Amino acid sequence: MIEDEVFRKRRFVPSKMDSFGFQKSGDQYCYETDFMNGEFHVILSVSKEGNVTSEVIDKMNNEEYVQLRSEHFNGAYVNTVRDAYRQLLEHIGDAVCREVLFASEQANRITEMILNQYDVKPDFPWETAQYQSYGTFRHADTRKWFALIMNVKREKLLKDKDRTTVDIINLKTDTLENDISNYPGVVFPGYHMNHKTWISIMLSDYLEDRMIMEYVQRSFELTK
Repeated sequence: MIEDEVFRKRRFVPSKMDSFGFQKSGDQYCYETDFMNGEFHVILSVSKEGNVTSEVIDKMNNEEYVQLRSEHFNGAYVNTVRDAYRQLLEHIGDAVCREVLFASEQANRITEMILNQYDVKPDFPWETAQYQSYGTFRHADTRKWFALIMNVKREKLLKDKDRTTVDIINLKTDTLENDISNYPGVVFPGYHMNHKTWISIMLSDYLEDRMIMEYVQRSFELTK
């Protein structure tokens, strides 16, 4: 969804939302505005968890513009509406959000812990749009990776046709079979890495941060 793509690595700041014109309604913040020269009206809702939903109304017939989200519509006009809607969301995001490095809270916590323990910040070496959000953590002397955080579709790991995305961390291991058997559905053979020596851990808060950092420490030692 467009909203997920725009706000995935943004976090809402209530004081900025108030200043921008969001209205508090129960546990949600709501914002309404027109776009496309008044042809469309959007009702944007943000939950207390930061989840974004919206309704885009075609003011010509006062009905939801369902073509916006349908893969079956790819004409020039609907794509113009999509672009205008995305630009509106980007504008709102720039005004009321702070940016974070990764989509999940756990990925950002682990990043902070790696910085504190190893004095290493992630770098983002890929220019291709699909991979720009992939962050690598390297040894200062050899520049070898010891960790890689990626945002991928869940179906790539679970083979279940779930196209929602999840952050994962790739780490080197010397006990792959045990790692996977201990945490099935959370630890996998390394995605886009050597399946015999790397694992991917889903950063879904199933494993505690301290446990993931134990895997990070082992990967750090194995990649020296």
